[in-house]
Amino acid sequence: MTQEMIISLAYEAIKVLLLVSLPVLSVALFVGLAVSLFQAVTQLQEMTLTFIPKILAMFAVLIFLFPWMLNMMLDFTRNILTSLPMYVGS
Repeated sequence: MTQEMIISLAYEAIKVLLLVSLPVLSVALFVGLAVSLFQAVTQLQEMTLTFIPKILAMFAVLIFLFPWMLNMMLDFTRNILTSLPMYVGS
């Protein structure tokens, strides 16, 4: 296994990781920002108000995008397993 193969494999792993996690994290960021803005405007400082909308929004995104996320991870895993003889043989 050459250095280029390792770098390429690590690059693909990081790319899949970012693509899979970005939708959920961005929704959590925007919902958290909206709730914080709402709390600042209304001066309502309830701790559960920050967590519950974020959790619900993240679950909604996960339910909606789970097939796409699963396909991305399965394609990456399938690619690694089919290329395994090439990695071991070099």
